Amino acid sequence: MVNNTGLYPYSLEEARRQKEIKLWRESRKANADCRAVIEETISRDLNGKNLNPGCVQSVLAEFGYKRVNWVLATTLLVNGADGRYSPENMAWARRTPVRDLGWEKKPETICVDVRPELLEQFVNQYHEAVQALGLLDSTSCESDTGKQDFTGKVLVLSPDILKEECWRPEDQLWYAHDGFGCRPNAIGRSVRCTCLGDGEETRWNRHDFIGVLRDECMPDWARERLAELTGQTAPEIGGMTMN
Repeated sequence: MVNNTGLYPYSLEEARRQKEIKLWRESRKANADCRAVIEETISRDLNGKNLNPGCVQSVLAEFGYKRVNWVLATTLLVNGADGRYSPENMAWARRTPVRDLGWEKKPETICVDVRPELLEQFVNQYHEAVQALGLLDSTSCESDTGKQDFTGKVLVLSPDILKEECWRPEDQLWYAHDGFGCRPNAIGRSVRCTCLGDGEETRWNRHDFIGVLRDECMPDWARERLAELTGQTAPEIGGMTMN
């Protein structure tokens, strides 16, 4: 059975301020359910000292990547100060903006209660599952993205903005037409752009994008769609301006 409760990523304090306590409570209950299923799944799929391959998959199918990420990152952030988890996984956890860490240290915590070495294996399986999706990340983007004008560039949309059923590179690549948000120092944040995957045109905010796609990371299908969209040929090396 799939849990369709939306993940509420803000603090209890913010939920009170926005009058969204119900959403916070529903999300937190789903987080607690996810924690319980992770513990049950690890116990079920334990083979000696190791987890069976694919242990994480049934939990992802029930709760989705975003909620599993949230529960795992929270667990590491609350319990990992003593060095029980690897530096790599702790660095990953810190990239998740968990805002209620003080609350999670109370008895009502959503932290997964299993041996550190087993949780590490489960977290590593989660990483492998995400990597298998082939999503684009900051390593695919120009390093000076924050200083660039987005006009006429191919941008990488953050998976955090997308629904999980749209977690595909085809849904991440967008061609920026115009908008105040194209300029790095403008007050406006809106960017009008077209999805290279399905041709949808909409507006995103500048901060919704990870960055400007590096030319060498552009898939062949995206080059073809870009040429169709702009009515020209292949892009120049190092930029999205067409010849």
